[in-house]
Amino acid sequence: MSTTELTGHVQVLGTPGHRFGEILTPAALDFVGRLATAFADRYHEMLTERRRRSLRLSSGSPLDFSRATAAVRADPHWRVAPPAPGLTDRRVEITGPPDRRTTVEALNSGAQVWLADFEDATSPTWDNIIGGQLNLLDAIERRIDFVTPDGREYRLGDHLATIVVRPRGWHLTEHHLRVDGRPVPASLVDFGLYFFHCARRQTAAGSGPYFYLPKLENACDARLWNDVFLLAQDLLGIPRGTVRATVLIETVTAAFEMEEILYELREHSAGLNAGRWDYLFSLIKTFAHRPDFSLPDRTKVTMTAPFLRAYTDLLVRTCHRRGAHAIGGMTAHVPGPDAAADGAALAGVRLDKEREAEDGFDGTWVAHPGLVPFCRGIFDGVLNGRPHQMDRMRDDVEVTADQLLAVRRTAGPPTEQGVRANLGLALRYFEAWLRGTGAVALDGLMEDAAAAEIARSQIWQWLRHGAIDRETLSRLLDEECAAWAKEDPRALAAEAREILGRTALERELPAFFTADAYARYLVRDAEAGGRTDDRG
Repeated sequence: MSTTELTGHVQVLGTPGHRFGEILTPAALDFVGRLATAFADRYHEMLTERRRRSLRLSSGSPLDFSRATAAVRADPHWRVAPPAPGLTDRRVEITGPPDRRTTVEALNSGAQVWLADFEDATSPTWDNIIGGQLNLLDAIERRIDFVTPDGREYRLGDHLATIVVRPRGWHLTEHHLRVDGRPVPASLVDFGLYFFHCARRQTAAGSGPYFYLPKLENACDARLWNDVFLLAQDLLGIPRGTVRATVLIETVTAAFEMEEILYELREHSAGLNAGRWDYLFSLIKTFAHRPDFSLPDRTKVTMTAPFLRAYTDLLVRTCHRRGAHAIGGMTAHVPGPDAAADGAALAGVRLDKEREAEDGFDGTWVAHPGLVPFCRGIFDGVLNGRPHQMDRMRDDVEVTADQLLAVRRTAGPPTEQGVRANLGLALRYFEAWLRGTGAVALDGLMEDAAAAEIARSQIWQWLRHGAIDRETLSRLLDEECAAWAKEDPRALAAEAREILGRTALERELPAFFTADAYARYLVRDAEAGGRTDDRG
């Protein structure tokens, strides 16, 4: 089969940018086109099945461990691949968008791993997506630096974190890149461009092409990713098993298929991560129409809640039973100038990280370089010179479906302060996202799309089940918008409020704010025509 027949019609739509041609080469576009064409049917089948399952669950269908895959869970013999170079010690991982400054800061941070996040921490403008790919390429080639307006220089040091890329989820598309007239799945754009340009370079440098996979809902999603890895490696002549992927368990349905997900990816698996914020969002969304799943103020739902303890204990047990890393959740605290407030926040961080380390996690996430030594010290004390604690089998853990779904033990009504906090967070995040920023420091926390998803879905849930009436909510929203206008008269308040209205105040709860807002606000250049490059 010829390349033309396999790839079909490839178009790049969007405004050209500085050095974009280094990423959007004919060969790279051909590679992404091959992936998109090969998996087009399965991709659409997967999205259709996701919608069907969502309807079944919202109609009262029970959620339980699958009988069809019981043999996989019962088989004590299979294991995932051993840790790849650069992924043996993962005690602290730092996350952030692949902009130029963050790239340098994260790689120099002292963390073992940098999660270069094209998903929740990146507003998916065309400049951000292709610029992020350029920054990763420059970092691997050690030609990246950054100088601030006040003259501070950021350059790469000698000891750098291992790069692990998080592509966007399967639910998103990239409208600026089309194959046969259809937008390419954003996952394949982010994965494909990085893999094409950097896989061989990373392997030659003693590392490899490593990924974090977001928002998987079941083992079938993992199987699709595994087949993408196989084809990508074959197309570039890279040995199978070179790719490694850590899966974020951040949907409630995936929590019931952790072992099956590891099994499907076992040749390419690097473990699982407890994606705590998106996990809460998934619970709200999956059981949106059930009042017994109504959660209280976001700040009151801590990782000590029984249903979250069940989820994290099961994750550690599952990973270590199969020889995989278990990575803990995000610490979003941003160190600030207020010593008293900072000390109180760090006390909470310490408790959280001590719990993770004592529960058996092999590492954890931070969002700010200033927290790397703090969290590393906590894990150092438990690991005691070892790179991980996969020898802790956690055979004491037995988790049932009822325990994973015991939200009612944490349920409760919101406070007015909690409603205001969610309104304020959602509006301010949406505005920053529209301006091209996906990781935003708000009230001492580094917030990303996951926080905004929880905020707006909780507003919808409270309104839907009568925890707050529409008149009161409208009043609070008006007051928040008025206060915000005084704080920042230049804010895109009308657009942010429109996104909130469409994603939190309508009759039905949209699955993600990012999909609709992206199509409405961030792809106007593509819809208007922009630049079109035809690659046959």
